[in-house]
Amino acid sequence: MHKNPAPDVHAALSAASTVPFWLDSPQRPKPLPPLEGRVTADLAVVGGGYTGLWTALIAKERDPSRRVVLLEGATVGWAASGRNGGFCAASLTHGDSNGESHFPKEAEELKQLGVANLDEIEAAVARYDMDCEFERTGSLDVATEDYQVSDLRAEADPDEGLIYLEGEALAAEVKSPTYKAAIWDKRGTAMVNPARLVWELLRVCRQLGVEVYENSAVRDLGADRNSITLTTDAGSVQADRVALATNVFPSLLKRTRLHTVPVYDYALMTEPLTDKQRASIGWSNRQGIGDVSNQFHYYRLTADNRILWGGYDAVYHFGRQLKAEYDQRPETFETLAEHFFETFPTLTGLKFTHKWGGAIDTCSRFFSFFTTAHGGRVAYAAGYTGLGVGATRFGAKVMLDLLSGEKTELTELEMVRKMPLPFPPEPLAWIGIKLTTKAMIKADRNEGKRGPLLKALDAVGMGFDS
Repeated sequence: MHKNPAPDVHAALSAASTVPFWLDSPQRPKPLPPLEGRVTADLAVVGGGYTGLWTALIAKERDPSRRVVLLEGATVGWAASGRNGGFCAASLTHGDSNGESHFPKEAEELKQLGVANLDEIEAAVARYDMDCEFERTGSLDVATEDYQVSDLRAEADPDEGLIYLEGEALAAEVKSPTYKAAIWDKRGTAMVNPARLVWELLRVCRQLGVEVYENSAVRDLGADRNSITLTTDAGSVQADRVALATNVFPSLLKRTRLHTVPVYDYALMTEPLTDKQRASIGWSNRQGIGDVSNQFHYYRLTADNRILWGGYDAVYHFGRQLKAEYDQRPETFETLAEHFFETFPTLTGLKFTHKWGGAIDTCSRFFSFFTTAHGGRVAYAAGYTGLGVGATRFGAKVMLDLLSGEKTELTELEMVRKMPLPFPPEPLAWIGIKLTTKAMIKADRNEGKRGPLLKALDAVGMGFDS
């Protein structure tokens, strides 16, 4: 990043609410009653985020007569699904290069499945008239250092909608003194209001007949020959099939608990830009933007022309801990604010109205994985690593295919059949993550050159370079 005189970031942050911007809305639905007593279901879904809601919705589309029950431990969309940046990407593998490094033989197939998945999301939004501010704007991957330019230039492929921009052409899209070059992927990303997407999925699920119970955390999963039983504080569900969509929260399948770690991500939201402020930076095509460093920022415009600015710090706490107090991290907010004004110095004086954080689930290959249990009657998906807004719909389809017991195009994918390497137990997980983070920061400062640790992780399939 270019260093300019830092504005008064404390003043810019002083009045910011600690409630996630998207959830701070009068449109947020009132909580639904918790489960009480015993119910039966053909399919029970655990988790009311994107994965769970898409699973329930698609299950009813495939078989309207199927009785589907969804259990959410708090309220639908309160966690990652309601507080992310709203980047709905086509990639299922956290970038094409990451997919190619893990599954080279099916990388092209996964790429095409990802594009089809995003098209299907767009079609579902239209079909059900979902009010979620869906915009197929595409995205800009931006180089902020000279050494990053050649890699971006090599990615350009106009036939695939990947347009290389620099100089005046880049400034015509978005103006920043920190930009060296960019790739505009014109079709690979849509912008959404993430909380509204959750709430609209909930609306559609209930219209299709899904029974949804909130504040109904599942405490136990038991199985016998005939059914799977999910037990909550005040009731239980006896189901033929169960889809586990618990994301960052501890898995009900003990053998998968080492396969993910929770990492905290943070974001700021500005007040709405004036016409003059907006003109000073351009951005008329409203793309989602991310820089290409290891410690990267992501940012986008909202429907009322605020700027969401997030990323950079990814914080892991010893023992895989999840705590509400971790949602706030003043030092990260100050860093993000400084970087914001370095990127857009013409916006100096702009105030931030919201500052928040939340946990995402990361796995060692940095994109989703799947497994089954209890004779194929339970399916589990997790590991989206911050790119789940779009990929969760694909994950829902995979789980439903797995639960059907039939071979399908999706169940035969190596990506679906192969699990990533688990993380080690503590204290090795904490030590390894801290060392890896330091190594990635060092690589950013050394023109992207990956040191011995990162090269070793690449070699064993735990490296990441999206």
